[in-house]
Amino acid sequence: MSTPATGGPPLREIETWIFDLDNTLYPASCRLFDQIHARMTHFIADRLDLTLEAALTVQKTYFRAHGTTLRGLMTVDRIDPEDFLNFVHQVDLSGVPRDAILITALAALPGRKIVHTNGSHRHAERLLDHLGIAASFCGIVDIAAAGYEPKPGLAGYHALLHRHQVNPAAALMVEDMARNLVPAATLGMTTAWVRNPVDWAADGSIGDHIHHVVDDLGGFLGAICP
Repeated sequence: MSTPATGGPPLREIETWIFDLDNTLYPASCRLFDQIHARMTHFIADRLDLTLEAALTVQKTYFRAHGTTLRGLMTVDRIDPEDFLNFVHQVDLSGVPRDAILITALAALPGRKIVHTNGSHRHAERLLDHLGIAASFCGIVDIAAAGYEPKPGLAGYHALLHRHQVNPAAALMVEDMARNLVPAATLGMTTAWVRNPVDWAADGSIGDHIHHVVDDLGGFLGAICP
């Protein structure tokens, strides 16, 4: 389920649980992000008057250079972020399964649960409702709250700590993108990486900023409060 902790307080002492959204609170295997990626490509092709092949190249280049494709479009092409977010998140959620074990584990987990995502607030709300876990969460810190600076940029982390009065020493952050846990650990949080074999998610997965490695999030959380 997970590797033993290499740092941080005992999990029963965590007061605030911070979760990434996409490919973290639902399995990457359901391929929802494939839909989002495809819509990004179509958006870029339309707005920049490119072929789909050229748009995909721009999409990948911006992601690696700027942290998110959106940040690249804003910086280089002056694209309105809300136009982009509204378009790319019009996805079909029917293939995203509910996880009864995760639903139960989140409900039983002591303390506050907050989503910290590079996506939009509306996308997070829609997914949490679909997954049946919305009632377990007290807040969402989205890309707009971070001034459209994506993780691992610090703006969103500071917005999270300030808005929700989070004590980093009593917080745990869960992410599928390992590099996004570097700032969390630097700020004093305990971290858990939801293992993902793709290169862009596994990048940065070696180091003492990773305290837990998780293969089954529901099982990992359920073992804290069995």
